Amino acid sequence: MEYKDLISKALEAREKAYVPYSNFKVGAAILVEDGTIYSGCNIENASFGATNCAERTAIFKAVSEGYESIKAIAIVGDTSTYTYPCGICRQVISEFADGTIPVILAKNNEDFIVKTLDDVLPGAFTKKDLNK
Repeated sequence: MEYKDLISKALEAREKAYVPYSNFKVGAAILVEDGTIYSGCNIENASFGATNCAERTAIFKAVSEGYESIKAIAIVGDTSTYTYPCGICRQVISEFADGTIPVILAKNNEDFIVKTLDDVLPGAFTKKDLNK
C-alpha cells in the first residue's frame, strides 16, 4: 500500500483545523474498502466536550456516506513528533477496523512510522465482545 497519498490528505486536512483554543492542528485521512479516502481535521469548541478530533471527523464522514470498514488511517499533528490518536479515537477506529490495519503516524510525507491498531490499542473492547 502506498501511504503517501493518505499522508498528503491528512496534511491537507490539518491545515483546515479549527483550533482557536489549543492551536494544535491535527489532520487525519482514512482509506475505505473501495479505495476512497476521507479526511478530517480537529474542530474545537468553547465547550471543550463538544470538540471533535480529526480521526473521528474523517471516520464519521465516511460512515455518513455508507462506509463501515477502514483499511488504513494516517494521522498528522505536531510536525516535529508523531501524534498518536487519543483514547476515544482509538476506540472509534476499532469499531470500524480490525486490529491489523495500518495506523500511519506522520510528521510529513517522508518521515512516518507505521503501527497496527493492535499496537496502539491492545486488548480493545469491540462489538465481538458484546456478541459472546
